[in-house]
Amino acid sequence: MKPAVKYILWSFGLISLGIVSYISFTLWRVFNIGTAYQAKQFCSGVFVSQRSPESIFDRDVLAEIRGLSALEQSIVKSIEVHVDRLQKSVTASIFGGAKHQAIFRPGLGCTLVIDRSPAELRSQAQQLNLTPQQDRRWLSGKTNQIPAEINQKQLTAAMDWIFAPQHNSRAVVIVYKGQIVAERYAPGFSAQMPLHGWSMTKSVMNALVGILVKEGKLSLTDKNLMPEWNHSGDRRSQITLDSMLRMSSGLQFDENEGNPLGNLIQMLYGQSNVAAYAASQPLEADPGTKWQYASGTSNIISRIIRRAIGDRDADYLTFPRRALFDRLGMSSAVIEPDATGTFIGSAFMYATARDWARFGLLYLQDGVWEGERILPAGWVKYSRTPTPAAPKKNYGAHFWLMNVSTPSGQSKIMTARGFQDQYTAIIPSHQLVIVHLGKNKNRTSQEFIPRVLAAFAR
Repeated sequence: MKPAVKYILWSFGLISLGIVSYISFTLWRVFNIGTAYQAKQFCSGVFVSQRSPESIFDRDVLAEIRGLSALEQSIVKSIEVHVDRLQKSVTASIFGGAKHQAIFRPGLGCTLVIDRSPAELRSQAQQLNLTPQQDRRWLSGKTNQIPAEINQKQLTAAMDWIFAPQHNSRAVVIVYKGQIVAERYAPGFSAQMPLHGWSMTKSVMNALVGILVKEGKLSLTDKNLMPEWNHSGDRRSQITLDSMLRMSSGLQFDENEGNPLGNLIQMLYGQSNVAAYAASQPLEADPGTKWQYASGTSNIISRIIRRAIGDRDADYLTFPRRALFDRLGMSSAVIEPDATGTFIGSAFMYATARDWARFGLLYLQDGVWEGERILPAGWVKYSRTPTPAAPKKNYGAHFWLMNVSTPSGQSKIMTARGFQDQYTAIIPSHQLVIVHLGKNKNRTSQEFIPRVLAAFAR
């Protein structure tokens, strides 16, 4: 064989080997994300929400893969999940490899075991006193009498609409003037079951920042927010806390939830330190000049909160409960941390529908709860003020903004909103809070909220 032919064949072989290696490595990364996702979702579903593994597979996994290709569905169904109730952990693997484990800790929910041992993670919770208060005076149930100004027929019709099978709703609570006037749960779900709020967690980060601003430990004008940015010439040091809350940091971040190799999914399911990962992203625009919804921003804020509280991990890990949840009676609420102990403030909070409603009521009542000011004066107004850089002016400070047309005019609404159709809508014009939790790929808020408002006379 001529040397030239040998060289060509040799080169072709190397290229082919490189392509195969790249494909294999990419598949391995995808498999790892898939098993990490399943381990985390099953762990939280079983030990936080107290659901059965069968329910999670039938009603979550199968719902999520609907619409995927046959090959993709086959891969997801090939993931083996083992629930260890004694150790309170879940392990997932595929074809015997890409194994991931998530462990449950009371008061902290579930955390993926990445770059830490299960023993190290469990030790984080050993010294914590996370026993919640059991004050259930608010939102303990429906009122005995529906106010006369509510059109009960229209309200019932709205509830029937949202619980139609295609919307896959799981829980709805409607609060009017501080009282539950409508509440419904899908079969298998209940008022006592904490459910995943996904990105509604971001709005809870807003509240925690507000409390620290009130205490004088943070300021909206703060800069030099992360140690990684405090180097000469690093423009990220000029990012303010205000621009972070308004999703205008200028940091590059791929929020594509459908890309298993993108920033969002890699951060949530492939990193032990989500805030450090998000903070490592480069600046692509001057701070404050470009709006881009980015979950990494919320996790950086979570670490900013940690630094503001101090050195003791116990003070930070108990802070949401001490400063917010116990004061509102949100006894079911839990924000899950990453392996380093920083709360995943972008997405990993669980609470009952009633407790999400309590959170909404805090903002409806201008940050005051039972006569006590929880949030600084003016904080709610700040949170619902449109972000200048947001093209549609539909985003405030870690809250979405929307306008809904009613017979009496436009209603301005601030909304905590999350993946798969979670939302807590705060509607001052009607003294309403509407909570919806579900498993829906399409958003229902633009249709459901007007249907509810139509039932309330003005």
